[in-house]
Amino acid sequence: MRGADYLIKRTGAALLTVFVAITLNFILFRAVPGNAITALRCLHCTKQFKAALEKELGLDKPMLQQYTIYLGNLAQGDLGTSLVDRRPVWQNLKTPILNTLPMLAVATIVSVVIGVAAGVMSAWRRGTRVDRINTWTALSFYAMPTQWIGLMIVFYVALRFGFPVAGIRDPALGILEEPSTWTVINDRIRHLILPALTLGIGLYGEYALIVRSSMLETLGEDYVLTARAKGLKNLRIVYRHGLRNAMLPLVTLIALSFGYILAGAIVIEEVFSYPGIGLATIDAIDRRDYPVLQGAFLLLTLTVIFFNFVADLLYFKLDPRVTA
Repeated sequence: MRGADYLIKRTGAALLTVFVAITLNFILFRAVPGNAITALRCLHCTKQFKAALEKELGLDKPMLQQYTIYLGNLAQGDLGTSLVDRRPVWQNLKTPILNTLPMLAVATIVSVVIGVAAGVMSAWRRGTRVDRINTWTALSFYAMPTQWIGLMIVFYVALRFGFPVAGIRDPALGILEEPSTWTVINDRIRHLILPALTLGIGLYGEYALIVRSSMLETLGEDYVLTARAKGLKNLRIVYRHGLRNAMLPLVTLIALSFGYILAGAIVIEEVFSYPGIGLATIDAIDRRDYPVLQGAFLLLTLTVIFFNFVADLLYFKLDPRVTA
């Protein structure tokens, strides 16, 4: 019964947040000066053409009626139509999202593996030179702008080891002959490595600091002191008794961070010209394509809300002390 009450409360809060996010997304893009029609870069568009387009987009209707239509379209999965190519917004965003997700998965794995290893080492060697080096390195990378890390990787890693620094595939691939499946996969991985590495390095510091703090607290518990008194090996104490119980804040942090790094990928994709959701958002800004921009913002917002909801459920599952 306690679990059902918690699930209902968290689901209700998430749905309310979604409704507020959708409403704000509608208001913000209508609060800025001008609208989708005035944003058109068309020197020869007549007033009649602009009036017809305004009617087609429903911008001539009262604001409340526009909001009702907006909610109805969203309920049917309709994010609108691009002003530039007249395609549905979802069609413009689907491929970039699918390009971004593998990069985010690799970046998360990189940041978690390095962060957990550094955090555990710092906690176990607390107060030593290893701890100080790990902590200051984590703080430094955590404080660095991700786009600056990306530029440094381009200068000092990509050029030295021959990794591609732009795009998602080799433009010469498939021109002379049909490439094999392995060739396509290998080319995709080579283009994905540097953006994912940039995001992973930028995030690892956060995970390292959280794991270190949680491990220090856990290693001071009575059951760890008892394990030491029994003569258990240090490695077993750290990983079986310490790390397993220190993982709770890390699991929830990963869920919370995934929505954040999806939005944070925007600047990374601009640095590497990686055709993901971030680059699609920047292109929509440059072309004043308001419907695509509004759809991208809404999807990013809903992603953050969704992973916050997942974090709430994980916290409840992993920590039985959570009751509300």
